[in-house]
Amino acid sequence: MTNGAVRHAYLDRVRGVAVLIMIEAHVLDSWTRAADRTHPGFGDAMILGGMGAPLFLLLAGIAVVLSAESKFRKSGNFGESWQAVQKRGWQVFGLAFLFRLQSYILGGGYNPIGLLKVDILNIMGPAIAMAAFAGRMVARKEARAALFVIAAVAIAMLTPIVRTSMLLAWLPDPFEWYLRPSPGRTNFTLLPWAGFVFAGAAVGVLIEAGTHAQRPVRTHISLATAAILLGFLAYTASFLPSIYARSEFWTSSPTFFLLRVALLTLLVPLAFTWERLVDRYKPNSWSPLEVMGRASLFVYWVHVELVYGLISKPLRRSLSFEACLAAYAIFSVFLLVLVILKDRFIDGRRAPAVPQPGPTPASI
Repeated sequence: MTNGAVRHAYLDRVRGVAVLIMIEAHVLDSWTRAADRTHPGFGDAMILGGMGAPLFLLLAGIAVVLSAESKFRKSGNFGESWQAVQKRGWQVFGLAFLFRLQSYILGGGYNPIGLLKVDILNIMGPAIAMAAFAGRMVARKEARAALFVIAAVAIAMLTPIVRTSMLLAWLPDPFEWYLRPSPGRTNFTLLPWAGFVFAGAAVGVLIEAGTHAQRPVRTHISLATAAILLGFLAYTASFLPSIYARSEFWTSSPTFFLLRVALLTLLVPLAFTWERLVDRYKPNSWSPLEVMGRASLFVYWVHVELVYGLISKPLRRSLSFEACLAAYAIFSVFLLVLVILKDRFIDGRRAPAVPQPGPTPASI
């Protein structure tokens, strides 16, 4: 391997999967009529939809490490490389408020408190910054990976405690919303969601080390094995009595957190294998998932307003479950076309895309 950066296109494909899951969750949540929300398929679809956000956060954690290491190989300055990624995290945090401002204006300005609503970018930004700060503190890669794992587990273990503790009641509401859920004010909280970024950062250390040492296949076999083992242990532990006085499996349980980490991490070696097989028989083939994955931030920014905003008000809670699935497919194709047009006429990129060095800004 050369000293230059390597683009891990398979990660863009995993991110493309996350984009499709995200769109599915939002379309079904917004457009499915009340009578069909008891449909068994709707419940299953929403469980799947719940995997989109942690997958984005896990991939953001991976990108933290890959981006910092790429910058370090170019500049030779360890501290500045990690500090640049930390700065990117705070930029994402700033984008969260810009997005809320856009929603406020397009929504007619009737809900000022919505400007402070905590959504995924509000969590992703600080989590990226914290992971980059932690990564900068440890020079040895093995110790850095261990630190990321410890942080992820600690965040998961603290979640049930923080959510039931009365010690945080003194905090102003906008700050408390970042720590535990508040109906209508928080879609996400730092605990446990930031833990996915730290878990992804640990995965990123392994991927970067394996790529740099020219043993990516062995690395991904090890990663898949570890994910399967973690998933088995988390699933088994979920049947044991909880160590907490109050803990909900689907929201605050550490076992559910670890189970999701395992399942989502397994997608990474699977995507790596898929890319290897595709490139063997169809080199440089065009991938719509890769295209969507590279533009994940753009798709997020555009589709939320289209799904929940004024333009789609006639569709709100008006479609059958089956009709909503069809609308989801059509809407996904529309967004893909929109991304292709953006790439061609704004970014000047033509399909099939030429690999770009290092993670794109949308990656983190």
